[in-house]
Amino acid sequence: MSPASPSKRGLNSVDVAILGAAMVWGGSYLASRELTHFASLWGMMALRFTIAGAIIFAIRAFKPVKFTKIEVLASLGIAATLATVMTVETTGVYLTSATNSGLIISLSILFTPIIEGLVSKFWMPRMFYVSAVGAIIGVGILISGNGFTQPNLGDALMIVAAILRAVHTVSQGFFTHGKFTKGRPVDTTNVTIMQLVFAGLFFFVLDPIGTVNAAVTYGAREWILMGTLVLFSTVYGFIVMLWAIRKTSASRVALLQGTEPIWAVVIAVVMGGELMNAIGWLGGAIIVAACYWGLGIENHAREARNFATKAN
Repeated sequence: MSPASPSKRGLNSVDVAILGAAMVWGGSYLASRELTHFASLWGMMALRFTIAGAIIFAIRAFKPVKFTKIEVLASLGIAATLATVMTVETTGVYLTSATNSGLIISLSILFTPIIEGLVSKFWMPRMFYVSAVGAIIGVGILISGNGFTQPNLGDALMIVAAILRAVHTVSQGFFTHGKFTKGRPVDTTNVTIMQLVFAGLFFFVLDPIGTVNAAVTYGAREWILMGTLVLFSTVYGFIVMLWAIRKTSASRVALLQGTEPIWAVVIAVVMGGELMNAIGWLGGAIIVAACYWGLGIENHAREARNFATKAN
């Protein structure tokens, strides 16, 4: 039985891998914030994605698999959405408050099943969307300690970023095992390598001077932080996400990714010395409960769909 078999209740190995990716991505905020104090944001991302792609390519060299034309095209499509998301999201964060941006970007949890439904013509039950809204409410409670600021251009960009993040999640499935590659095998590792390299090249073109300055000015501490971002948040995180989407649904992946703010807060408290009150912890508990509830609903819905398909 496959790891994503709907007949398995609760968390399975795919879910655990996704939660691991959400955890390391939650921790990436602390490392990224520190690195941007020493060089430009675009330069940091150019180094991060390019080095990660080179590492995976080096690992793949021990068991090489020829890159195909369809994999190159798929990677370009995924890299385009990735670079767009990162550009809009980071600009939005710069222009608005952390509270507003953290809540608004979580709307991607809700946008993903909507976009996936439009693409696949398969809609989750209504209660799935209720669970997604519950997760968003939890995020709001989690990060609203300082209150909300007046909406501005940054908030509008974060709404766009949330939609684009959902598009990116769904596009990974479309470009790796959807109609785009129907009947043609796609190697997940090859797609990940090229996606990262293409994204890195995009950010390098955006700020070549900043990229060079980052490479030259980083000291031992900064390179350790960069290594953490590259190995865990990028190499592990991106491979897991592409693999997981091939094993399950984009909606399920997005729902599990909804725990990312929890990991960000926990790591900030434990490693960054930040404080969070009881209301914040309550928000985290609501997110976990809402996501787990949504997993159960997704399991039942997909099981019913698979049964109907086999019956026909």
